[in-house]
Amino acid sequence: MIIQSIALLDQLDKDINTFAMRIREWYSYHFPELVKIVPDNYAYARCAQMIGDRKQLTAEKIPELEEFLMDSSRAVAIVDAAKMSMGMDISPIDLINIERFAKRVIGLAEYRLELAEYLKSKMHQVAPNLATLIGEQVGARLISHAGSLTNLAKYPASTVQILGAEKALFRALKTRGNTPKYGLIFHSTFIGRAGAKNKGRISRYLANKCSIATRIDCFNEAQTDVFGKALRDQVEERLKFYEDGELPRKNVDVMCEAVKEAEEVFKSLSKKKKKKKKRESEAGLNGTLETTHDESVAAETPGKKKKKLEMEGEEEPVENGVEAEETPGKKKKKKKRVEEADESNIADESMQQEMGVDEPV
Repeated sequence: MIIQSIALLDQLDKDINTFAMRIREWYSYHFPELVKIVPDNYAYARCAQMIGDRKQLTAEKIPELEEFLMDSSRAVAIVDAAKMSMGMDISPIDLINIERFAKRVIGLAEYRLELAEYLKSKMHQVAPNLATLIGEQVGARLISHAGSLTNLAKYPASTVQILGAEKALFRALKTRGNTPKYGLIFHSTFIGRAGAKNKGRISRYLANKCSIATRIDCFNEAQTDVFGKALRDQVEERLKFYEDGELPRKNVDVMCEAVKEAEEVFKSLSKKKKKKKKRESEAGLNGTLETTHDESVAAETPGKKKKKLEMEGEEEPVENGVEAEETPGKKKKKKKRVEEADESNIADESMQQEMGVDEPV
């Protein structure tokens, strides 16, 4: 997910820049002075969508401009420039298309911010130490270039240092020139803050710490950013040492402190996990007890119904307080059927005797 997110983020940056240049060229026919007043792409698209026809822009819209420009002087300058603009008149259909296109650019810019927040949260879940040390986007680019966090953890610090500058490296090896000092880690703030003479030294030191942070993230069971903070403090101290000559702390002392802090964090996490498991187990027991109670109740109810039916069956039907009795007509019919059956049996026996048929054994 990190690899796909950083690739989409780079693609969105290119698309937003391209579309912003297009809307600047398009809207400049109508309001050319706005380009110099609002240099930011997102703010320019918001202004183009809100202003529309510059002739209808009045002082009443200054508060709306101040909301996203965050500058009252620029909002007043836009209103003043609209009154004296040298742009040509534009048809309503063209304005509608410009507003739609500006709305698309604004939507892409807002989605880009949401994607950056998603990448930030994902990096702190997968590689918290690397993200704390070098930043979310630079760390994501390193992981994307290596292919995975495991591959990046296998690289030595010298490879991490020039990761992303392979063309320059092979060209330098071919021409026997100077090899590059940094690759993707050049976008880190530490290298930008270092002096021109110390950029190579700080990039080598930063690559070393990035390699350590990556291995901790890859092979550590519990994810925490304690080591990333300690490594970042070491890089800060190294920068001060290159600039002022102030001696930094030893790596052993810093790592011992980080290990102690990490142990405390692990203990707190284990306690939280135990409490969570206990709650889940209690909730599960309560659920099982409820289900068994329901099943027992369901098992008892049919027996009660059967007993009730038996009791009702044993009782004779009563109508108007008088027990029902068999009618004399029914008794006569029953006697008649029994007598007819006896007569038929006697007739069969007599027929068998006359014919001389033996009785079946």
